[in-house]
Amino acid sequence: MSIDFILPDIGEGIVECELVEWLVEEGDQVAEDQPIADVMTDKALVQIPAMYSGVIEKLFYKQGEIAKVHAPLYSMKPDDLQSDETLIQQPAQANNIKPVVESSNEALSESITESALENNHKLSKGKAIASPAVRRVARELEINISEVTGSGKKGRVYKDDVVAFEQGGNNNFTSARTLSPQVEPNYVEKIRGVKALMAKAMVESVSTIPHFTYCEEIDMTELIKLRLAFKEDPTVKAVLEEADSKLTMMPFFMKAISLALKEFPVINSQVNDDCTELTYFNDHNIGMAVDSKVGLLVPNVKQVQTKSILDLAIDITRLTNDARSGRVQSSDLKFGTITISNIGAIGGTVATPIINKPESAIVALGKVQVLPRFNDKGEVEARSIMQVSWSGDHRVIDGGSIARFCNLWKSFLEKPSNMLIHMS
Repeated sequence: MSIDFILPDIGEGIVECELVEWLVEEGDQVAEDQPIADVMTDKALVQIPAMYSGVIEKLFYKQGEIAKVHAPLYSMKPDDLQSDETLIQQPAQANNIKPVVESSNEALSESITESALENNHKLSKGKAIASPAVRRVARELEINISEVTGSGKKGRVYKDDVVAFEQGGNNNFTSARTLSPQVEPNYVEKIRGVKALMAKAMVESVSTIPHFTYCEEIDMTELIKLRLAFKEDPTVKAVLEEADSKLTMMPFFMKAISLALKEFPVINSQVNDDCTELTYFNDHNIGMAVDSKVGLLVPNVKQVQTKSILDLAIDITRLTNDARSGRVQSSDLKFGTITISNIGAIGGTVATPIINKPESAIVALGKVQVLPRFNDKGEVEARSIMQVSWSGDHRVIDGGSIARFCNLWKSFLEKPSNMLIHMS
């Protein structure tokens, strides 16, 4: 007998997810706990395992379709058939699921609808036989689907029929749409998962937080030399190699921000929605925006104020790798207090970053450029210059506060030895 894998409720209000990729095919022999599929929720990418060792008999969704919680995702025939009572309706355990983004279970409802239409094809004259998805396409193209000649069995209308009809395939049809020229879409993509979550969060942020931006340039010359020296240090190399990590500039940016936050705690605060209370945080949980395979993710390093540069390097490497693969843990995405967006890693010098609500500030780092600057003697030198752009919540942070905070942060980066004085 075959049994269905019922997609479990994995918590946090998730009721559906997108089928990103099947890792097996129908007919494949799989082992217990072998990865079967990658699915995406509005939180992260999640991997679904096999319930038992056995043969995959049916995959209920296609790539890109939406799966519902408490509905079958796939079915399989276990190798070791136990009693029917043992296997039938045995629920999947959510704690076996490793991190998943969002949906509208069109696939399952469509397949059910198609069967119903096939069995009830004796419809009233003029009633088109078509799935909900095809009808939606017709509505989007402003086409009366009952006028489209279907190419399928019993006159079923497919998407290609609708598209061909819209492009003039039926000479008897004159749509009002054709009377005025319009730009025709080449491709329409649903906004789902992390991208949908980001879109909603950004709209809420700019709609409720009065942003202002403060820009500055930082001379990175000395810090770049220090980092290169650290990378060549045998002790540092040994620690990083053992942890399979690397030393980037990000640990220095984070540590310098943390030291500056001790002097300006308002930058690490959060205001409530009606702006009647301001909450300060002792922990500096500094987030970093990562351009991942599933969209923009912002994991954060917890308690930066307690960690060394090497500790930060190890944490940052882990979080970056997890985020880029889309498998970052939900706990790493929560409870951030301030964010860094390193746009310079891709290109660009100045940005106006949007605050990661409910935080109060975010900084965008531009790319490092070798530019001419005057030294103390009035001589021109080639220096490594980085532009930075801070956005602040003007309800709680004023221009003077962000400027003084940025000046202190800048002093730590331009003269790294200053950090030693402020470290506890």
